[in-house]
Amino acid sequence: MITLLPLMIERVGIIVILAFLLSQMKSFRKLVNYEQNLPGKFQLIILFGFFGIISNYTGIEISNHSIVHSEWLTAVGSEHALANTRVMGIGIGGLLGGPWVGLGIGLIAGIHRLSLGGFTAAACAISSVAAGIAAGLLGRQRRRKGGEITPIFAVGIGMIMEAFQMVIILLSAKPFEQALALVQVIGLPMIFINGLGSLLFVFILQAIIRDDQRTRVLQTNRAFRITDQTLPFFRKGLNPDSCNAIANIVLNLTNADAIAITDDKQVLAHAGAGSDHHIPLKGLETGLTREALQLGELLIARSKDNIYCMHKDCPLAAAVVLPLKVHQETVGTLKMYFTNPNKLDDVHQELAEGLANLFSTQLELAEAEKQTRLLKDAEIKALQAQVHPHFLFNSINTISVLCRTDSEKARSLLLGLSSFFRSNLQGARQLLIPLEKELEHVQAYLLLEQARFPERYKMTYSLAPGLEKILIPPFTLQPLIENTIHHAFSRLNVQGEITITIYTHKGFLYISVQDNGQGISDERILELGKKIVASEKGTGTAIYNIKQRLDGIYNGRAGLSIQSNSCSPGTTIKITIPMDQKGVSD
Repeated sequence: MITLLPLMIERVGIIVILAFLLSQMKSFRKLVNYEQNLPGKFQLIILFGFFGIISNYTGIEISNHSIVHSEWLTAVGSEHALANTRVMGIGIGGLLGGPWVGLGIGLIAGIHRLSLGGFTAAACAISSVAAGIAAGLLGRQRRRKGGEITPIFAVGIGMIMEAFQMVIILLSAKPFEQALALVQVIGLPMIFINGLGSLLFVFILQAIIRDDQRTRVLQTNRAFRITDQTLPFFRKGLNPDSCNAIANIVLNLTNADAIAITDDKQVLAHAGAGSDHHIPLKGLETGLTREALQLGELLIARSKDNIYCMHKDCPLAAAVVLPLKVHQETVGTLKMYFTNPNKLDDVHQELAEGLANLFSTQLELAEAEKQTRLLKDAEIKALQAQVHPHFLFNSINTISVLCRTDSEKARSLLLGLSSFFRSNLQGARQLLIPLEKELEHVQAYLLLEQARFPERYKMTYSLAPGLEKILIPPFTLQPLIENTIHHAFSRLNVQGEITITIYTHKGFLYISVQDNGQGISDERILELGKKIVASEKGTGTAIYNIKQRLDGIYNGRAGLSIQSNSCSPGTTIKITIPMDQKGVSD
């Protein structure tokens, strides 16, 4: 028994070394990551069945209480038996793949053991099949309960399966005395060694899983870093400036030797090796890119010939080209180039695929943002173009009357009306205008209103010097003045006074419109600016429109506030506009 133990450890070492060598292969790594589809199960059966066969060939031939042969075995004497590590591979395979995989592995290893002969051949074949099924059932049950195949669990299964084999040998091998003598010699060493082998095997499997997880985490982290840094540039769409920045970011954060980005017609950016002849804005340099655009599929080149670069001294020897898609249409490509084909491994290919998907998503988001901005601009211009028809009719009627009584004043009002509508038309086409233009619009409006109601309204301006050229949204002041005239003074007999105060403070432009008219109730103030409110005169949209345009143009950085109450005269409306113009939706 003592002599057998080191020889068994040696056999376990052979299997473990073989497993370690296989662990460096990607196909083996996929298999041990609990691959549950039918091809994966079949491959597990073949792989661990092979381990079972190797265990049989490297077994130790036993006769009575002595070792007969410890070299490579192709046959076992009829009165002899075999000590090996076969159950270890069967048990691990069953744990990974389930009972059907365990059955397949057990059949392969068991039939091969039966073919070698010996008085325990039939018992070993039966125990191999039973061990595979049992290990598969136990492994499946553990996974269903949310558990993992831990080293301790695997050791327990390996030792139990080997002990089970000893029981079957005692029950089925004849003569019983010989079977009992064999179990006394090989029982404990085989139970111990198969447990040890299972422990080492699971350690290798866990190392594979940890390495794969670590690789995925690092790759995901790298992809997120690239995505985070490139997002501001993708918002600008595919253009030479944004793509050049993106290409340099990707080049710095990957092991690629060159990065290129194209649209569907030309190279927009190329960073890294080959920049001397892969020049942006001069068409598509390689046939590989044209092919990727036509097919809309990932293409890989592992030689210069497959890249189809016409430049004879091009250093690029391998490439992966991925389509960039917006709404399922290929709009460009992302290309990762390598000067050494060996650098283009599976990790870089998977990273490139992930980046292409993320970049395509970013381009779709950029397109969606562009459409949102266009819609917002259309809504803003529609709001700017609104003019009350009754104001036009009233002005024309006033001018018509004055044509008979005061032609010069009629002429002045006609010029004022022309200026008013010119401002309306210009404002509907522009997002921002100089402050002085908005004040001219207000003056033209007041000229027409005061012609209808002489001496009823008094306007006072307080404008800090040097602010005339500051840009503000059109139709910011005029609707407020119109609103004040229609609502603040409609029920008062006193002369209406309106004061416009404009100044700057800490990077913001402040516009204050104050009147001495009737106040506004607290309930009404809560509604103004947040929704369209009912109005006896006009459409009830003036404050709401101004608030919506300020929010849309300045992305929430501008503000509008109202100070008033119904118990005392006077209302102050204050508009706050950032002067740096950052974030303006253009």
